[in-house]
Amino acid sequence: MKLNPYFADLDESYFFSEMRARTDAYAAMHPDEHLYRMGIGDVTQPLCPAVIQGLMRGVRDQSTMETFHGYLFECGTDFLRSAIAEHYATRGVTLFPEEIFITSGAGDEIGALGDLFSSDNTVLVTEPAYPAYVDTSIMGGRRIVHLPSGKADGFLPMPVPDLKADLIFLCSPNNPTGAAYTKAQLKEWVDYANTQEAVILFDAAYEAFITDSDVPHSIFEIDGAERCAIEICSLSKTAGFTGTRCGYTIVPNALIRNGQSLRALWVRSRTTKTNGISYILQRGAEAVFTPAGQAQTKASIAVYQENARIWMDALDRAGLWYTGGRNAPYIWVACPNGRSSWAMFDLLLTKAQIIVTPGVGFGACGEGFFRISMFSEPSEASAAAERFLSLMQTL
Repeated sequence: MKLNPYFADLDESYFFSEMRARTDAYAAMHPDEHLYRMGIGDVTQPLCPAVIQGLMRGVRDQSTMETFHGYLFECGTDFLRSAIAEHYATRGVTLFPEEIFITSGAGDEIGALGDLFSSDNTVLVTEPAYPAYVDTSIMGGRRIVHLPSGKADGFLPMPVPDLKADLIFLCSPNNPTGAAYTKAQLKEWVDYANTQEAVILFDAAYEAFITDSDVPHSIFEIDGAERCAIEICSLSKTAGFTGTRCGYTIVPNALIRNGQSLRALWVRSRTTKTNGISYILQRGAEAVFTPAGQAQTKASIAVYQENARIWMDALDRAGLWYTGGRNAPYIWVACPNGRSSWAMFDLLLTKAQIIVTPGVGFGACGEGFFRISMFSEPSEASAAAERFLSLMQTL
C-alpha cells in the first residue's frame, strides 16, 4: 500500500491557522479588549426570508407521502437547474439545464474537478491566489506555473502567449485582491485558452458584488468561452450559504477535449462519487433565483458594499494604495512604509485590535500587502475603519 506522495509537497501549516494562533495568543493576554475581525471572509448577514421559506417548503415536502423525496439525480434537480438557466438568460447567456451541476459549494468543486484531468497537465495560477488552487493542484501531482501580478497591472495579470498551460485558474472578482477583469480582458484569456486548447476553471464566487457594467458576471458572457471554460459558482457569498452549503458548476456541451465531452465525463464522475445535494437545500437555493430572493439577497450584499465604501474612504484619507472594494467584498492594501505582511498583521492586531489577512499567505506576490474582508456588521466595520485611520495618522 502506498499513500499519495504529493501531500508531502504541501506547506506544513495553512496560513489561516497561523493567523488564528497569533490572534488567540493576543486575546488570551488581553481578555478585555474587543477584536475587530476583518480577516477571514465569512458572512454575517442571515439567510433572507425567501430562502428560509424555500427551506421550510423543502422540510414540509419531506413530511408527507405525496411530496416526499428520497434519492435525487446526483447532478441536481430539474427545478433548480432550470431556475439557474433562467437567471443566466437575463444576462444574455444561454445555458441548457443539463450543463448545470448542483454542488455543495465552490470549495469542493475546485478539488473535485481535478478528476477530469491527467496528473501530467500544467496548471497556470495567477498570483496572488486563493490557496486551494495551488494546494489541490499539488495534491493531484500537477506542475504549477505561477503568473505574477502587482501594482503595475492592478493585480490583473494577462496571458503570456509563449507560456504553455493546460489548466488555468481564474477568479474574477478576485480573492484576495478584489480586482475584476473587464470583458475585453477576459476575452484575451478566452482566446488564449482556445489557442492553447487549455481549460479555464473560472471561479465566479463573488459575481454578485459586481457594480461596473464592463465587468462580466459570468465568463460565458464572452464569445468562445463555451469551448474552453468551466464556471464554478457559489451561493455562500451571494446568498449567505457559507453554513448552508450549496452552489453550482457549469460545464458546457461545447467543451470538448481529446474528442471527449467534459460534461459527459463530469456526469460520470458525479453519478459515481456523490449522491447529490439534499432536496431541502435545493429548495432553499431555488428561492435565491426568485424575484423576492434576488431583491433580498441584494439587500444583504448592499450591507457589505457599504462597509467597503466606508473602508475605501478611510484608505483614501490615509493615502494608501489599494484595489478591490468596488466590485468585490475584499480590499487589497499596500502596507505602509515598506512593512511586511505579517508585520502589518501584528501592528493592526496589537495597536488597533483589527484582524486582517496577511497578503503573503496568498503567494509571493502578496508580500507587502494585506486583505480586508467586508463581511462584518456595519457598526464593526465603521468602528474598525476609524481605529485604522487613527493608527495610520500616527505612523
